[in-house]
Amino acid sequence: VSLQASGGGLVQARDSLRISCTASGRSGSWNTMGWFRQAPGREREFVAVRLWRGSTHYADSVKGRFTISGDTKNTINLQMDNLKPEDTAVYYCAADRTYYDEPYIPSEVRNFDFWGRGTLVTVSS
Repeated sequence: VSLQASGGGLVQARDSLRISCTASGRSGSWNTMGWFRQAPGREREFVAVRLWRGSTHYADSVKGRFTISGDTKNTINLQMDNLKPEDTAVYYCAADRTYYDEPYIPSEVRNFDFWGRGTLVTVSS
């Protein structure tokens, strides 16, 4: 199983950036895919998730600025608008086979079995 994330880079505050992730190496679809991020000296934190029915959920810190989407069950994108310096982090794609349903939102590291290597997003002020 491989999760390949791409699209990170250096941008200025208020800019936009889109990162993508594709899961491969396993037949069938990933039922839950999401994004986490980890800033230097901080724990990995939840950013956004797409559940198997297609619903999406976001951390309060990115709600209204970030949008998670995907063309297939094995691909997710994260459109990040109005970026802030505090969004600077390594962004990790995560996937799991579990059929999570509301009201439970999988927003913890332990909810995901597979992880990508991460892509760095740096936002300058």
